[in-house]
Amino acid sequence: MSSRSINFTFHGIGPQERFLEPGEGTVWVSTERFRSVLDAVKGRSDVRITFDDGNRSDVEIALPALLERGMTATFFVVAGRLGSDAFLTAEDLRALAAAGMRIGSHGMHHRPWREADLQEEVVTAKAVLEDALGQPITEAACPFGSYDRRVLKALKRAGYARVYTSDRGSAAPGEWLQARTSITEAGDVRSLMDPSAPSLRRRAELAAKRWR
Repeated sequence: MSSRSINFTFHGIGPQERFLEPGEGTVWVSTERFRSVLDAVKGRSDVRITFDDGNRSDVEIALPALLERGMTATFFVVAGRLGSDAFLTAEDLRALAAAGMRIGSHGMHHRPWREADLQEEVVTAKAVLEDALGQPITEAACPFGSYDRRVLKALKRAGYARVYTSDRGSAAPGEWLQARTSITEAGDVRSLMDPSAPSLRRRAELAAKRWR
C-alpha cells in the first residue's frame, strides 16, 4: 500500500446544461478529457477519484465510464440542490450507491463554510442526504476549499470520518483531512501523480490555514 494518496476532483463533465457560477467553468471538463484521466489513473491504488456539486453528469457520464473501467469514486452532493434541474435526485444517489460508489456531503447551499451557518451546512445537510440515501453519510468535502478551525471542529462534532479540501498535493491514506487537486481541461495529469509530500513551505501554509 502506498504511503501517500492522491485525490483528484471533478465537477461538471460534458455539455454545460445550466448556468455556471463564477469560476466554475474552469473546472468543467469535456467527456474526452474525463475519460482520458480515468484511463491514466486506472489500476493505481494510490489515486482516489471524487466529484463535487452533484451535477447530473455524475450519473449520466461519470458512472458509466467508471463502471466500464472497474473503478469507484466518491460523490459529494449539495443537499439543497437534490432534485433541481441539472442536478442529481435522491433516486440517482441510490443508483450510485447500488453501483458501489460512495456518497458524501458538500453542504446545503454550496457556499464557503468559513462564512456559513455550520449547523445547516454540516449537520442538516448530512441528515437530508442520509434520509435520501437511506445510509449514513460519513465523508464531507469543503465547498471552495473554505475551512478553518471552527469548520474543522464542527465537522468533528458531526461525526464525519473523513474530510476533503482543495489544498492540492497528496495525503496519508488514513489521514482525517485529505488534500485534493481539481482536474481542469488542460495539463498533463501524470505530472499531478507525484506522491511526494508537499514542501516545507506548503506544509506551513496548510497548518496556518487549518488553525487560524
